[in-house]
Amino acid sequence: MELDHIKRVYFVGIGGIGMSAIARYFAKRGVVVCGYDKTRTNLTVALEQEGILISYLDDDASLPVCFLDKDPHTLIVYTPAIPKNSEILNYFKNEGFVLKKRSEVLGIISKGQFCIAVAGTHGKTTTSSIVAHVLIDSGYGCTAFLGGIASNYNSNFIIGNNNVVVVEADEYDRSFLTLHPDIAVVTSMDADHLDIYGDAGHLQESFKMFAGQLKPEGTLFVKEGLPLKGGIGYSAGLSSAIKGENIRVEGSKFVFDYSDADVVIRDIQLMLPGKHNVENAVAAIAIALKLGIDQEKIKAAIASFKGVKRRFEYIVNTPEHIYIDDYAHHPEELRACFDAVRQLYPDRKLTVIFQPHLFTRTRDFADDFAKVLSTADHLLLLEIYPARELPLPGINSQYLLDKITLTAKEICGKDLVQEKIKNKKPELLLTVGAGDIDTLIQPLKTIMSHA
Repeated sequence: MELDHIKRVYFVGIGGIGMSAIARYFAKRGVVVCGYDKTRTNLTVALEQEGILISYLDDDASLPVCFLDKDPHTLIVYTPAIPKNSEILNYFKNEGFVLKKRSEVLGIISKGQFCIAVAGTHGKTTTSSIVAHVLIDSGYGCTAFLGGIASNYNSNFIIGNNNVVVVEADEYDRSFLTLHPDIAVVTSMDADHLDIYGDAGHLQESFKMFAGQLKPEGTLFVKEGLPLKGGIGYSAGLSSAIKGENIRVEGSKFVFDYSDADVVIRDIQLMLPGKHNVENAVAAIAIALKLGIDQEKIKAAIASFKGVKRRFEYIVNTPEHIYIDDYAHHPEELRACFDAVRQLYPDRKLTVIFQPHLFTRTRDFADDFAKVLSTADHLLLLEIYPARELPLPGINSQYLLDKITLTAKEICGKDLVQEKIKNKKPELLLTVGAGDIDTLIQPLKTIMSHA
């Protein structure tokens, strides 16, 4: 399907972070955009305010009239997270509509454009957001489809005036194999999504296929140590071709130097904490330099990048109380997040509220989760957020809790969390997880602000 032929688009699962970015793109193009999602969220409300009609009823009777009949100019976009028994999804399938996954649509949009794609089991949202910010802030420009809300723009979609597109390439369901980038980054290849891939070997094979889809004259940046050939290595503190070094904390900011074979940029300030974020910034700087952007403009852009919502986001930051929220839902992400907290606040007791995401992920990485969570000072463990999955026998939060060696640990229902925090008034609070734990942010902010 050619981009210019599309007149109407319906999104099944429009509230997803990646889906909503594409919905915003088509709305900006003047296309009729409607969608369905099971729950109203801040994001779907924002889409409605932007003029997009959304239904919260999984019933084909709720479909707008213009989407009832099959039409060559109508596109249906769906997310693999939608249950297979969805009435709306099956209506479109049975009526013979053109159905595409979100990733396939990104492939259609980026075809014929200069595509910068960032892939990785973690780090891709922050890295792609930094890349987009540097390109926009420096005046170079781009259109960006991000997997999170970039704080500088309060959006997951940014429209530009040139033919450069920055996309977050998602490995889930092998989605990223629809892209053919000019510049690609692979930030990490840790085992994840084993419900799709079966084992780490198949996941790695998919990343190799993604790297192989680079355009003939394209450039591949790979985090040092990953088993991918043909890429330029980058890291924070390792001996790679491109690196961030002399990393230190000054006040509440991380400061580092960038160096490659030709360029050294000193004393770069980064609002985001942690060595892993220095690494993400290093990849973004390498891309900007490849595009010929001025070094001083790059340095200024990195310093002004405010981060991504739910990626080490400060919710409360007063001398008495600090509350940080993070999307971490894989053991490596948790470890990086905890390390950043400890580097910034080594003398404070850390209270963690963690919501495991998916039964399969909890089962596959229980020992690794337990090891990281045991390093907190106090842990409130929520029940597992199932997302697209049905329960697995014996896999629940108690199963995980039993493996955690920390003494101050307990399972807590979401409805009891506020009371616990009100009584405890922790000096350093961290909420982590990728489910619906974000619904606790505002209530906890109120409690921590008045503690």
